[in-house]
Amino acid sequence: MRLVLLFLLALCSALPASQPNIVFILADDFGYGDLGCMGCKDIATPNIDRLAAEGIKFTDFYANAPVCTPTRTGFITGRWQQRCGLEYAFGYQVEQFRRVNGAWVPEQDIHALGLPLGEVTLAQKLKAAGYATGAFGKWHLGFKDEYNPVNRGFDEYFGELLGHADYYQHAYYDGTYALREGLQPVKREGYFTDLVNERSVKFIRGHSKQPFFLYVPHLAVHAPFQPPDAPETPRVTKESMHHGSRAIYKAMVERIDHGVGMILAELEKTGLADNTLVVFSSDNGGERYSRNTPLFHHKATVWEGGIRVPCVMRWPAKLPKGKVTSQMAITMDLHATFLAAAAAKSPPEKPLDGIDLVPLLLSDAKPLERTFFWRIDRSNRKQKAIRHGKWKYIHDGNTMDLLFDLETDIGERVNLGYQQPEVLADLKARLKAWESEMDASERDIWVR
Repeated sequence: MRLVLLFLLALCSALPASQPNIVFILADDFGYGDLGCMGCKDIATPNIDRLAAEGIKFTDFYANAPVCTPTRTGFITGRWQQRCGLEYAFGYQVEQFRRVNGAWVPEQDIHALGLPLGEVTLAQKLKAAGYATGAFGKWHLGFKDEYNPVNRGFDEYFGELLGHADYYQHAYYDGTYALREGLQPVKREGYFTDLVNERSVKFIRGHSKQPFFLYVPHLAVHAPFQPPDAPETPRVTKESMHHGSRAIYKAMVERIDHGVGMILAELEKTGLADNTLVVFSSDNGGERYSRNTPLFHHKATVWEGGIRVPCVMRWPAKLPKGKVTSQMAITMDLHATFLAAAAAKSPPEKPLDGIDLVPLLLSDAKPLERTFFWRIDRSNRKQKAIRHGKWKYIHDGNTMDLLFDLETDIGERVNLGYQQPEVLADLKARLKAWESEMDASERDIWVR
């Protein structure tokens, strides 16, 4: 912790006057094809579509993981989540281990899980660079006070510390109350997505005179599936958690989009729209009532439907308008992109794994060939995958090795492993090397 404090103190210096405001809106379990700009016909998303029309739409953007907490970890640290041990967290369905005297021992308290305190967050880095910082929504990086956003670099926090809370009662099905204002439990009436949207706009209004970083990690469209404007909706139970419909999902998505419209309107009202970088994405692929078309499978898998997500980005002062890019990118790239835009720094002892995307987006050159990795190890699903350029290798439990050419087979239907043995062998070797590097990392907490 002492090194972290010394690093943050060293960053406080004269700062450029042209720092952009940064807004990151992160939906939960959002389907790849559930935006109008991604071909959706039954859900209206005019405000998110506007970001694409006035900025950049990614076709090959990936979540760091196929489930919630690991992707959020990748974003907030800018590094592979495996480096700090938050890899397999998933609601209450986790088995946790903590290092004690050099040995890994089971962690009995689910609420003990959190982003290791030795990690320097994006909010800490931006705050040291002169930014006001606010987070409103689902945190999912630690329930205890030491993990609370206000102790991890955010000036303000309002939301739910874990996931899947009742949208009206603001409690989990086991009765644990979820809603927090900073460190304090607070009672609020209203639909959670609406409360998050309102607080996000209030934050912009209150910080229009200085650069700000606004992080809006929605709970929607994660279960429980509860529509807006229906406070009579029964309290969520363990049994009813995943009851829903496409119609309810549609209403939940459209309320997120409405919030995006509120944010854009406030940016325009305060004269900040031109120099504000706004990004919308999802923490993993869609589930149940979502539409991942044309991808195969869904959340909690390393097939494209579990990891490829929508992403749109607008920054009128800097980025081109209406560009569609097939440049491969991943959630942790946003960390590096935001730091570069803010002229902020990162501690050299923990180099970033993500990259600044802006130079690639400004270029007309062919997309940069990159390599990404994923794995999930749960009792009912053990998978790992690598994408290198157009090639994707999947090891799905005890099945055969699977190799796909994503340029011609985005749906992952034609296994080319037998026809391309050299490509298959190369990808398997790259994946093994990456796993060895990740597993050798020092960590405070390991989660399986």
